[in-house]
Amino acid sequence: MNVQVKQKIAFSILFFCTLLVIIPVLVILVIIFAKGISAIDISFLTEMPTNGMTAGGIFPAILGTLYLVLGAILFAVPLGVLSAIYLVEYSRENILSRIVKLAIVNLAGVPSVVYGLFGLGIFVLFLGFGASILSGSLTLGIMILPVIITASREALESVPKSFRIVSLSLGASKWQTIRHSVLPHALPGILTGTILGLGRAAGETAPILFTVAAFYLPKLPTSLFDQTMALPYHLYVISTQVPGIPENVRYGTALVLLLLVLLLNLAAIILRYQFRKRKKW
Repeated sequence: MNVQVKQKIAFSILFFCTLLVIIPVLVILVIIFAKGISAIDISFLTEMPTNGMTAGGIFPAILGTLYLVLGAILFAVPLGVLSAIYLVEYSRENILSRIVKLAIVNLAGVPSVVYGLFGLGIFVLFLGFGASILSGSLTLGIMILPVIITASREALESVPKSFRIVSLSLGASKWQTIRHSVLPHALPGILTGTILGLGRAAGETAPILFTVAAFYLPKLPTSLFDQTMALPYHLYVISTQVPGIPENVRYGTALVLLLLVLLLNLAAIILRYQFRKRKKW
């Protein structure tokens, strides 16, 4: 068997594996769209729920999801990027730093329900924030923090060492070098981690179940210490706890959640693309 035949076989196997991943996802998306699009209209997106969530719209759940995702990103991105800068640029390579890096990678695989219990114990009970947007945002922020740190580390390490050497040789300080020569070129990779974090924060149910989500709250939150509805928990409740909900309403809620995550990711991808265009190497 010559090399070209082996190459064609390998490509065929890889293509088949790709189809095995893509086709089920497309089927799921088509089913959700077909069954849920009939429920989506202006009133569904802008009205409050009524009659114990059996009627009305899902506006509080949409707004609550946006609040939680925004709060998680505002907490996790600065802390994650600064942590990555320290690990890459300042920390020495020793057994302690290797243990920290390994722990960060392992934390990315911890089940979300564990983060939910952690948020319940620390933010809701110990710190006294109660079931609130603040508790939920901090819990989601801690959950996505390992992903952002890991992606930011890889982005910083991908910047050539010569950038740092030239900047330092011209008299710039360590921080000036990081700020002006390293971070601008690492931003696309950092935004990749942010995109991954956005998707996970917007779609998780277990962490917000313990820290913020309300079963039925037909009003908008007025402060960080208020509870709020959220789309993932709302979808879980109407699918399992509330009898008589029309099927198209359940699928419509799922479709809105998917579209919301898609729009957030799309905005981050466009921003990342703009930064990538500025790269000169």
